[in-house]
Amino acid sequence: MLKIGVIGLGSMGKNHVRVCSEIENTELVGIFDIDKDITNRLAEKFDTKAVFDYKEMLQEIDAAIIATPTVTHFKIALDLLNSGKHILVEKPVCDTVENAKELLKKAEMEDLILAVGHIERHNPVVKFIKDNLDNKKFGELITLTSKRVSNLPGRIKDVGVMMDLGIHDIDIMHFLAGEIKSVYTRAGRFNKDIDYEDHANIVLNFENDVCGIIEVNWLTPMKIRKLFLTCSENFVEADYVNQSVTISSSSFEQIDESDLFRVPIQYNINKVALEKKEPLRNEIEDFANAIIKNKDPLVTGQDGLTSLKIAKAATDSYNKGEEVKII
Repeated sequence: MLKIGVIGLGSMGKNHVRVCSEIENTELVGIFDIDKDITNRLAEKFDTKAVFDYKEMLQEIDAAIIATPTVTHFKIALDLLNSGKHILVEKPVCDTVENAKELLKKAEMEDLILAVGHIERHNPVVKFIKDNLDNKKFGELITLTSKRVSNLPGRIKDVGVMMDLGIHDIDIMHFLAGEIKSVYTRAGRFNKDIDYEDHANIVLNFENDVCGIIEVNWLTPMKIRKLFLTCSENFVEADYVNQSVTISSSSFEQIDESDLFRVPIQYNINKVALEKKEPLRNEIEDFANAIIKNKDPLVTGQDGLTSLKIAKAATDSYNKGEEVKII
């Protein structure tokens, strides 16, 4: 039984508390937030201990989940690692690449698990696509395109849409297609009431010449979370929300060149409805199993660092108006 604490009780933190209280191999022993009313209310609801300084939990926990604002990740994570605790840090792993590198070095030195909360990696559609790409079931991967758009969320105040939404797809595309060598971004701020960009289009160029295109915004009056893959044998559409995958192929029948309006094409469309699973539950179970079995989590600290570097490069590209190489 893994004794775990949750630090930060915003939108994601509340869900971490719920899941930790439900899964079998963890015991939620304490929760913390600077808002004492929220802390007390959730502690009562989920039958756990409310603390008003996260350091009060250090003697009681084996691991902690950090779901605080990004700028606070480094200090809290370092305190926990210095106390010998395994950590799961919500994405992005840190506010700067330098701080993220220091956390990785500390976790490795202390032989502790540092997992990063790129929750979409734990969506069943991603495993399905990864397995089929690795087995060449779709043929060779040529391009990836993602659309992650919705209204402006009230919970986000400290980062722009690239670091909040775009980093999800950066992580997924890196996981599916390999190393990224450069990035080019066009972005902007339509809503003048916020301090960061609220829409962006990011082009990722991979070492293997695959191309990835990411569209993110906080301007669309509906929530879309989709990934499209063009492969040599299939076109694949994945819906993260519905956890479904559509695999399409086509073939031409005999063509009458005098009637190109009615080109006879045979379409083969296979819709795959996967067993639905909550990605956050998968993420926390993976974190717990990594600690118990002393193995890497699905999303390591290095993965979090890589995604952060690319997201920062995407921001630099937007600011400079030019392609930025990933170093």
